[in-house]
Amino acid sequence: MIPAILDLKFPFNLTKDQEDAVAAWIKNKYKGSIIYSTGTGKTEIAFECAKRAAKENKIHFNKDNGIYNFKILLLVPRIILIEQNIERLIKYNINKEAIGTFFGEKKTEREITISTYQSASNNHFLIRNSNMVILDEVHFISNSAYSYTKLFKIIEEDSSKMILGLTATINELDPKYKDIIKTIPPIKKYLIKEAVDDKRLAKPEIISIDVNLTNNEKEIYRKTSQLIKDLSFKLNAYEAKTISNILFQGGIRSKYAKEWFNQVKTRKELLNSSSNKLEKAIQVIKKHPKEKIMIFSETIESIAKLKENLAKNNIHSEIIHSKVRIKDRKLILEKWGNDFFPLLSVHTLEIGYDIPHVKIAIILSNTSNINQIVQRIGRVIRKTENKEKALIYIIYAKETRDKNMIRMVDKAVGKKSDRTFRKTSKQTKITDKFN
Repeated sequence: MIPAILDLKFPFNLTKDQEDAVAAWIKNKYKGSIIYSTGTGKTEIAFECAKRAAKENKIHFNKDNGIYNFKILLLVPRIILIEQNIERLIKYNINKEAIGTFFGEKKTEREITISTYQSASNNHFLIRNSNMVILDEVHFISNSAYSYTKLFKIIEEDSSKMILGLTATINELDPKYKDIIKTIPPIKKYLIKEAVDDKRLAKPEIISIDVNLTNNEKEIYRKTSQLIKDLSFKLNAYEAKTISNILFQGGIRSKYAKEWFNQVKTRKELLNSSSNKLEKAIQVIKKHPKEKIMIFSETIESIAKLKENLAKNNIHSEIIHSKVRIKDRKLILEKWGNDFFPLLSVHTLEIGYDIPHVKIAIILSNTSNINQIVQRIGRVIRKTENKEKALIYIIYAKETRDKNMIRMVDKAVGKKSDRTFRKTSKQTKITDKFN
């Protein structure tokens, strides 16, 4: 018998950048991370790496029974991605019987086992039993993710274990990623700007729209911002991670920390559900009737409010977030583009979903997480035969921390862009044009 992964057959040829990534990983002794933009085929790179590793390392041949074992563990951050990877492996000629899943009540270990980080952190034997571990969206297991801190220690127990990390972006200077950088350092990068220049991704056209907060919203924003500043001064701490540690220490400082988070939540909700922001989003949606549009926000409350406002304008929309059951998510995605066109999302559609035919996104939320920004942009710049560019609307509140969104998006797309400013009667439009 031979490993099941050797049956892998793509119905296409890998691109040069994908082949280069595979070669770089092998050259680095089967360890390292691939930093590739969303939409450039990280999954196919991973499968090819696994096939080449199994083919070139025949150290697991059992002479007694003639069986050549090569066990692969693929870890993903969310359950929905397990089924997506199963479907893709079967599409690429892998026997379904060789694929196992390990999560919840489904606990089947096979030659190729797909599991979640959460399941693996509670079942270390999955890692120990594997010859190769693929860590999809590897930035999820940073040093700040306390429940996953043991994963790298278990992985490093066996120096011969092959390890491949996959992510669209990672800040190599951020201390919370130090274990990733140490254990599986980046060995090949292919970011948005390069992929757009190579015509591997559609050109992102960033349209930035500013709005004013209402007088009442301005007052709430001013008060919450001042309270956050005052509480940070009392705590002598300014970052959520540090203040989170204080939260569990008890005493007056714990009360201050709790109030700090309450005020941050209030401000976040205000910025996500600002009435002028939602009204501007509706105007943008009306400009693109009968086209699939993704709208990203940070809170369920803000997205529910937008859905309600859309309904008042006779525009049907649907919401997907973590509390929506997987079966219901599938049904919503099947109806998208037929029964309705605006799809409202809170994080859930940021990771891993293949929706290449969508070319319009609206971002309402402020985030300092570059991974979120890259994932959101990546959802709409996947290249298709009839898609050369994608429109990404950023709606932000003037004179607030929202303005950081423009800088974050510039960073996400590689920044080498020429900004042109166009005045319209109702707004200032900023367009990033890629050469």
